[in-house]
Amino acid sequence: MKILLTHSYFLRFDEKQWKQRKPYPPLATIQAASNLRELGHQVHLFDSNFAQNAKEIAPLFQDAPDVLVIYDDGFNYLTKMCLTNMREAAFEMIAMANKRSIPVYVSSSDSTDHYESYLEKGADAVIIGEADATLEELIDGNALEKISGIAFRKNNKVIKNASRPILKNLDELPLPAWDLIDINPYKKAWEIHGYFSINIATTRGCPFKCNWCAKPIYGNRYNSRSPQHVVREIQLIQSYFDFDHIWFCDDIFGLKPQWVQEFNDVLKLSSVNIKYKIQSRADLLVKDDTVKCLAESGCNEVWIGAESGSQKILDAMDKGTTIAQIEESTQLMKKHNIKACFFLQFGYIGEHWEDIQATLSLIKKLSPDDIGVSVSYPLPGTKFYEKVRSEIGEKANWSDSDELLMMYEGTFPPGFYKKLHRFVHKRFRGRQFFERLKKGQGLAVFKWLYFWLSSYFYRFSLTFYK
Repeated sequence: MKILLTHSYFLRFDEKQWKQRKPYPPLATIQAASNLRELGHQVHLFDSNFAQNAKEIAPLFQDAPDVLVIYDDGFNYLTKMCLTNMREAAFEMIAMANKRSIPVYVSSSDSTDHYESYLEKGADAVIIGEADATLEELIDGNALEKISGIAFRKNNKVIKNASRPILKNLDELPLPAWDLIDINPYKKAWEIHGYFSINIATTRGCPFKCNWCAKPIYGNRYNSRSPQHVVREIQLIQSYFDFDHIWFCDDIFGLKPQWVQEFNDVLKLSSVNIKYKIQSRADLLVKDDTVKCLAESGCNEVWIGAESGSQKILDAMDKGTTIAQIEESTQLMKKHNIKACFFLQFGYIGEHWEDIQATLSLIKKLSPDDIGVSVSYPLPGTKFYEKVRSEIGEKANWSDSDELLMMYEGTFPPGFYKKLHRFVHKRFRGRQFFERLKKGQGLAVFKWLYFWLSSYFYRFSLTFYK
């Protein structure tokens, strides 16, 4: 069959990410492409990342594809946010296919959460959960009633079939179809950073139970590729184009016992030298010689979900980590010259000003190398969502990743959290440039003054909400 494969993330519809200039190819999408090609199908990829709008896919319909598959990159956290700008783009592509009587299958976090809406807009089937085997059966033309892991409409009624068993041996999957990616616009975007980073996934899922974390595609489990299989993908990508850095985009990297240590050994034996960043947890990083082996294998940046400096809030989130573990893991990373970076979250249920102050104090005390700040965002399928569901109005999703709108009634009004976000970032950057100033980097004085003055403006504005 001739398959037109795409995804529904458009960088231009997310101003913050467009300005950041750190785009990554749609990894899960090209994994699907590889699976389909191995089955003998002809696959054409429309990578929407750099498209002006959804209409740019229209010329590809002239080649009369047999089916349109909208398959989002479930490894990219941005797709898990279910942004309405991207949803509308998906609906537009579905409508274009409908006009040409081309069947449409959709796999995404948003369609999993809102499959009725996608079916109403004209999708023939929405894949629920892990999509590899399910998409194969859909393409093969099996009766919808007999395909596990989908939702569809029949006689104006929405039917959701039983879920499908998960894949456990990820090494059985073919390596992603990296040859389908036009890598040039990605390289060009990264030029302002002085290096070029690409993305690889070594696992699927996360077994931890943070009660605000949505896992609509890969769920609350954890399966891992072997280090040997991962290194083969690195070598494959190197055969296509040059890159300087890898983002291992797993929810949790190297959770399986001794995986990091074996990965380090396999890299040394294969003479593959890389620099990379990961996401991990504070409690995992204080075990065994994990941080040491991460550093030896080329890891230079780790992001942990610190979330809060208040143990009360961490416990309320079912985070399963302690402030002491955050402190110890940060010290270990710095000891091994790995950048320690924090994801932070404000506005969780029961968070008061003293809890916010505890988070600010944690940042000051530990001096992470970078921070990412957000507000608590209730998504379907989470305990957190169920707790605040009655407070969520018609608008239940952000339009873009920088909207940061409180979707329920927090301790403070929505405007407070927007200003708090700005204050934390400005103060953090100000301190960074002050450290550069102390080292004799004279030009840093101008940026330090800017961030220092900005932080005081936002700090003063917060007083009107308390």
